[in-house]
Formats: sequence, structure tokens, C-alpha cells
Amino acid sequence: MSNDLTSQADLRVHYLPASDGALGKQLDHIDPHCASLIALSPLVCIGTAAKEGLPDVSPRGGEPGFVKVADPKTLLIPDWPGNNRLDSLSNIVETGGIGLLFFIPGVNDMLRVNGVAHLSVAPELREQFVFRGKNPRSVMRIDVQEAYLHCTKALVRADLWNADKHINRKSLPSTGEMYRDQMKLDGVPPAAIDDALQKNEKSDLY
Repeated sequence: MSNDLTSQADLRVHYLPASDGALGKQLDHIDPHCASLIALSPLVCIGTAAKEGLPDVSPRGGEPGFVKVADPKTLLIPDWPGNNRLDSLSNIVETGGIGLLFFIPGVNDMLRVNGVAHLSVAPELREQFVFRGKNPRSVMRIDVQEAYLHCTKALVRADLWNADKHINRKSLPSTGEMYRDQMKLDGVPPAAIDDALQKNEKSDLY
């Protein structure tokens, strides 16, 4: 007999029904409390999926409030330089579905927003995000369909914001060492890769 859970019925054998509170907290718009969380958030993780293939989760970061609330049903997210794989953007132009998870350093409350995303290069949108004299490559416009506070238990279990539990970077190989091994760049010194990455972070951050 398989121990895999493959249906809603299977799931409910092992999990209790969601509470009224868990269901009732869901909104269909950005209210003032949601807007306050977004204004303080320097990091959002974006979940997207193509019609075929695997889903993708990608982080976006910036100064707190870099995601703008255009109105209670619309969010705007600038897209700054990355690695040009365009995994998230490719999924958006293919299916549009998007899930957002906002984080605030030192705060265990998180905000989830789900909806449909569109990409735009309209000057009037890009110019809203001018930073260090530069405009983003494009802007995501999110049509909000669901918004709600996410349960804090994951961050409580992780104790993520506890500085005493922060990992010393030297506990891991350098990024250059990992890239060298994963990409089989046997003749390339890891220090050269690390140096190139650091220069790129400084010169192509915005």
C-alpha cells in the first residue's frame, strides 16, 4: 500500500480542516495593514509556473517599499538586472499566475499575495522606480486576487532573525568554489570567480 497522499480526501485523513480564522483572514485586495507590511518589506519571493515544466521561486529585493501599492487591487514591482535567465518573467508571459511572499527583517509576520501578473515597459511605470539615475528593465503589474497574513510558525521554528544563530559564511565553500565544482571549471581559480561576482554586484546592481 502506498504512503503517498494523492487526493484531497487523502490529505484530510491526516490533516484537520482549516479553521474559520485561517479561511476568513483572506482578502481580495490590499488593505491598509497589508500596505503597511509591503511598505516595510525589502524582500519578496515570487512564485510562478509555466504551462509545462517545473514551477519557479525567485527573490526580489530593494529598499523597503520598493514594491508599490498602486491601488488596493494593483501592485507594481520593478525588475532590476539579474542573470537574464528570465525564469519568472518567461512564466509570467506564458501563464500570468503569480504568488508573492513578503518578508520584513526582525518581524515574523509575513504577507502572501496571489494574483495575475503582467509585464510592462511603459515609460510612465518605469519612471516611478528611478533609482541611482536608472530605470528598471520592466515593471510587473500584479492584479491582486488574494491577500492574507501568513502563519508565523515557519519563521518561529527557524528563529531566522536571531543574530546568535546566523551562520558564519566561512562555514561554507566560497561561491566561486561552488561554481567551479558545479560547472567543472577546473582551470579557473575560485578567487577569480568570487572577484568577478563581487564586481558585478557593485556595477550592475541597478
